[in-house]
Amino acid sequence: MSYKSLIINPGSTSTKIGVFEDETLLFEETLRHPTEEISKYATIIDQKDFRKEIITDLLKEKNFDIHSLDFIVGRGGLLKPIPGGTYKVSDDLLNDLKIGYQGQHASNLGGILAREIGDSIGVPSFIVDPVVVDELEPVARYSGCPELPRRSIFHALNQKAVARRYAKESGIPYEQLNLIVVHMGGGCSVGAHRGGKIVDVNNILDGEGAFSPERAGTVPAGDLVKLCFSGKYTEKEIYKKLVGGGGFNGYVGTNDARIVEDKALEGVPEYAAVLDAFHYQMAKDIGAMATVLNGKVDKIILTGGIAYSKVTCEDLKKRVGWIADFVIYPGEDELLALAQGGLRVMKGEEEAKAY
Repeated sequence: MSYKSLIINPGSTSTKIGVFEDETLLFEETLRHPTEEISKYATIIDQKDFRKEIITDLLKEKNFDIHSLDFIVGRGGLLKPIPGGTYKVSDDLLNDLKIGYQGQHASNLGGILAREIGDSIGVPSFIVDPVVVDELEPVARYSGCPELPRRSIFHALNQKAVARRYAKESGIPYEQLNLIVVHMGGGCSVGAHRGGKIVDVNNILDGEGAFSPERAGTVPAGDLVKLCFSGKYTEKEIYKKLVGGGGFNGYVGTNDARIVEDKALEGVPEYAAVLDAFHYQMAKDIGAMATVLNGKVDKIILTGGIAYSKVTCEDLKKRVGWIADFVIYPGEDELLALAQGGLRVMKGEEEAKAY
């Protein structure tokens, strides 16, 4: 038996949707939302009906019978910290998406829209591996400051998806593998996967690990405190230096890794230095996660947009290839990853988790 699904992945200025039959994409669309349209709504949750209408209108334009769907999956949002997996959109989960348990973000709308559309046609709705997936071991939570425990916020959906992909291709259950998964995009996360769980990973939202195109990563704490109390910057301005304006943006004024690489290869000194430092820091993070796995690493997986770069991949292989062999899955197919999560439940391969 095959299953048809509608996948909903809301972003700040767009809503990506895909319709699948099992893992085969029937069609996808990125629905753009102009700033003037979004600005009409005071909160993200206020956008719900607007986004729902354009999704259902598109399905009508495609002459797609919405009643032929078997399940719907939405991108998970800023919920409570939860283990990885596929979750049915229960009333409690729905409520936490609406209130924004850990903050308001467009991704919160994913589960809300999935539940509303699913209920309207009588099919189940799910979310899969949201950014708040937290499988850290207790020892990994220590930061050195009791008031500031380490938190798990990262590219959980893609990290889990490529880990499962490698497990399937290798014929070894994910739960029996030790993997280091490296997602390189606007933010970069390096996770240690052991026993089917991500037991340690850097927090990409608030600033841990290597710098990246848009994030500062770990910075000297004492100097940051002085900067905060210098009187030169507001809290918002400081945060922008760490998230959004840090990393490549801070050093060379662009978050486009392709531009940085091109100019580095042309021999422009500041770009070459930044790219080298980026590779250096990423390699350090990979090495750190190898120690989490006691040096027993089955594979290092590179993924995300920057994994398309042969220069970056080859440099990382030179630096840490002695730890384990590499496999590269460039980019991130979030729609497929969401569809696969719902499909595993529908086919009885795993049970939907309770929130």
